[in-house]
Amino acid sequence: MNLLTQLRGLFEPVLAPLAPDPAKLADYLGMIRPAANPDHGDYQANFAMPLAKAAGKKPPELAKEVIAALPANEVVESAAVAGPGFINLKLKSDFLAAAVRGIATDPKLGVPPADPPRRFVIDYSSPNVAKPLHVGHLRSTIIGDALTRILRFQGHTVVTDNHLGDWGTQFGMLIYGYRNFLDKAAYEADPVRELARLYVHVRNQFRKGDDEDEGPTDDPVKKACQEETARLHRGEGDNVALWREFMPHCLADLHTVYDRLGILPFDFEHGESFYDPMLSGIVDRLIATGTAVVSQGAVVIPNAAGRVPATPDELAKEEPPALVRKRDGAFTYTTSDLATVDYRVEHFRPDAMLYVVDFRQALHFKTFFAQARRMGYDRVELTHISFGSVLGPDRKPKRTRDGGVEELLPLVSEATAAALAKYEANAAERRSFGHEVPELGDAEKRAIADVIGVGAIKYADLSQNRTSDYVFDADRMTSTEGNTAAYMQYAYARCRSIFREGGVDEARFRTDPPAVVLAEPAERALALQLLRFPEAVDAAAADYLPHLVTGYLWDLAKAYSVFFESCPVLKAPTPELRDSRLLLVDLVGRVIKQALDLLGIRVVERM
Repeated sequence: MNLLTQLRGLFEPVLAPLAPDPAKLADYLGMIRPAANPDHGDYQANFAMPLAKAAGKKPPELAKEVIAALPANEVVESAAVAGPGFINLKLKSDFLAAAVRGIATDPKLGVPPADPPRRFVIDYSSPNVAKPLHVGHLRSTIIGDALTRILRFQGHTVVTDNHLGDWGTQFGMLIYGYRNFLDKAAYEADPVRELARLYVHVRNQFRKGDDEDEGPTDDPVKKACQEETARLHRGEGDNVALWREFMPHCLADLHTVYDRLGILPFDFEHGESFYDPMLSGIVDRLIATGTAVVSQGAVVIPNAAGRVPATPDELAKEEPPALVRKRDGAFTYTTSDLATVDYRVEHFRPDAMLYVVDFRQALHFKTFFAQARRMGYDRVELTHISFGSVLGPDRKPKRTRDGGVEELLPLVSEATAAALAKYEANAAERRSFGHEVPELGDAEKRAIADVIGVGAIKYADLSQNRTSDYVFDADRMTSTEGNTAAYMQYAYARCRSIFREGGVDEARFRTDPPAVVLAEPAERALALQLLRFPEAVDAAAADYLPHLVTGYLWDLAKAYSVFFESCPVLKAPTPELRDSRLLLVDLVGRVIKQALDLLGIRVVERM
């Protein structure tokens, strides 16, 4: 049950005759939102101003007419006009109490199934497998995993496809490094670390400022790497054999990191090598349909006006023309991406394809999407889920001293160590004040620290608007104060401790919930927040913004903290009130656990 959906449904028949453009009715209904100041009400409607202008009336006058026309209902207790025409809405406490009791028996806690359900393909993480998974892949992996969980929870079908970089110049660099700089003992002991060392070593041999993916070049080392890549792509046996030898090691290391981060298994992991045989056919098809033309020996998709840029400089400036085959016969990222669209539409039949890739690729995706639509794929949603960078304490993108990008596993270890240190310090402080602290064994403390450390990394990322940069600070991330995973995990553990302390079995609250009493303001405020969970899930899914779930969690945790301090639960004055408050506590725990699970974050029963 979504409270916003109910309210908007209540206002829809009243606003429909007033909307000058029926197509914009949804926009007016969208102006019904949670109240910014709870002292003014539970929700606020701001549509009177634009509607009044079209009707030639004053906004307060039209707002009063809308309120008078509302049908009798069991939801709204009061609707009052304020300021220049705002409508402040307060819901009936009896309605909230019944609604809270209703979600207690719902495994999805009031979140309705998607109507209609859609079919998504989500492309995320997408590392170059020749190198260990590094911090540059952190955001894509975490955001993509969260969106997958959120959309599936709503009832959508989601196909996850990890588009691996397993065929590019980086493998030519590895083959060249293997043949010239290999430490055999190191390779036998740890193939992935030695391959990573070779990659960095070879990259450092390039002329300063040169890029591995650009060409041609007069740099002898880079040229040798490009030749090794060309031999691989031509299918020459010794290079293919080395590629096949490297790949299992690279993939095993990749999956170790995914498992450590708790990332859902991918449905498919089709790399560039999978699509390579399709690229010639894609270009031939583009030429045959007139979508692409041969220009100065290259194959180009002209811009929207049909003009082919005369020079490479013009090609770089104009949008949305695209180069799909170079003069030397090599294909481009756009060609490969068009092949993925072609394959995914044929095999997965999606309604939408989401690409979780950092902001630096915005121009590429704008161009690629334009070409895909002109290729005929104009009925499928194509969306670039852009995101910012992970920064170090100096507010610069995190990098290691040797010029490579920092690996992910050390970051996880850093956060886990910070969580364990924070736990020990907090436990010692509480004992010094005479508080009872459970005695945990080393294994349980390490397990808790792992849950908190991994959760801290994910929550710190997902609590930011994905388009923003954020600073990686393990100590701040693991704090049990403020909007952090540890704070939410602690709130969950506090809920569970109440049931342990009271010797109460929560099962009966989920099968035969008691009546809910909302006599105290803190009880009512907590009930309202519990019922807003579906709104947060819907909003996060609609705009692909996981931070809307963390924002909701923060509001819920604050409401629970006020309730916890002002409303005794186990020592409530009556059995009826005790049961009602126990139900609220159980629901808080369940919602926190479910919301964190949507973000790929685990909870612990005690902290």
